[in-house]
Amino acid sequence: MPDESNASTSSSPSALAAVEQEILRACRDAKRDRGSVTLIAVSKTFDADAIEPVIAAGQCVFGENRVQEAKAKWPPLMAAHPGLALHLIGPLQSNKAKEAVALFDAIHSVDRPSLCVALAKEISAQGRHPQLFIQINTGEEPQKAGIAPGDADAFIAACRTDYGLTISGLMCIPPVDEAPGPHFALTAKIAARNGLAHLSMGMSADFAIAIQFGATHVRVGSAIFGHR
Repeated sequence: MPDESNASTSSSPSALAAVEQEILRACRDAKRDRGSVTLIAVSKTFDADAIEPVIAAGQCVFGENRVQEAKAKWPPLMAAHPGLALHLIGPLQSNKAKEAVALFDAIHSVDRPSLCVALAKEISAQGRHPQLFIQINTGEEPQKAGIAPGDADAFIAACRTDYGLTISGLMCIPPVDEAPGPHFALTAKIAARNGLAHLSMGMSADFAIAIQFGATHVRVGSAIFGHR
């Protein structure tokens, strides 16, 4: 993901409105209801002062990449603004599963058996059930996390039967140097044949395309918060 770092955010509410309009247009083009797409405002590396205007403008779902960063800034924000939802969209270490289950409403990066074991343990212990998305490495890039497409069906089955996890959907991040459409289509195909209703696909540069391919969650950072 591109670095979406601290910046002047005076225009964040207007940028949020522009993103909302683009989502609405994409939904109309795809003959979908706007309510079928959840906008996740990716607030990683931005502090509370930058996030507050976006909350005030009506945004209530936010995404973070790192457990420790989210833990440091989000509890006070969530206490001050009941009804917010927080999604972990970055890689999750198994030893952070306890904190992740306690803090996040959704985890988009389930990608290996050891993490499944840790998540199952913490979900049972805490009685919290965040939405879980399996990350698919559609480009089979060695530097990127995620399950290879050819292994996805077996991994989804193992999550359900071996680890007792409820999987809500799939997530993908297409290679930066390739057209995203085929990667979105592949992810949607895997989800459909496994009975998964949710697709976390699309970022600032390609979320409108992702909506055309069925995205139910789009992860938008720089188009809302700007760059450094």
